[in-house]
Amino acid sequence: MSCAIIAFERCWYLSPPWGQPMPSLEVNLSEKVYLTDSRTFGYCCGVLWQQDGWVYAVNCERSITYFTKHEIIGTGRVQSTYLRKPAFVLGDRVMLRFDSHATKQRLILGIVLVNNAWFYVVELISPALVRPLAAPARFPLVGEQDLIRVHI
Repeated sequence: MSCAIIAFERCWYLSPPWGQPMPSLEVNLSEKVYLTDSRTFGYCCGVLWQQDGWVYAVNCERSITYFTKHEIIGTGRVQSTYLRKPAFVLGDRVMLRFDSHATKQRLILGIVLVNNAWFYVVELISPALVRPLAAPARFPLVGEQDLIRVHI
């Protein structure tokens, strides 16, 4: 029975939540964006999949706020930066170095810039019908050093 559970978990973690193919992004990382509600500009510093669409992290006036594609307009101008590009891209298959579960492979579901370092959103825990109060985050930010690229 445990082999069936492990196989099911493996399929779950490696099945993209967006289906096939991956929906295109409205804006790119480091792109200047116009925020329609506040009528201000900011820069996209992250993107992650939530429920049924991309959510964009935008740095505006020294705070990071999250927006859907309906709340932002890309300008096409990418901010030049001294940071290196993220090591992984959305949809990449990776292995977790620290995971104690039998199924260590995951998909990159998001990329976020935090304190000048790239972090990646992966699904760490399977969904549960009843979530315990002390359960760890299901979609944590994971550093590059904790991930290994899987070549298919």
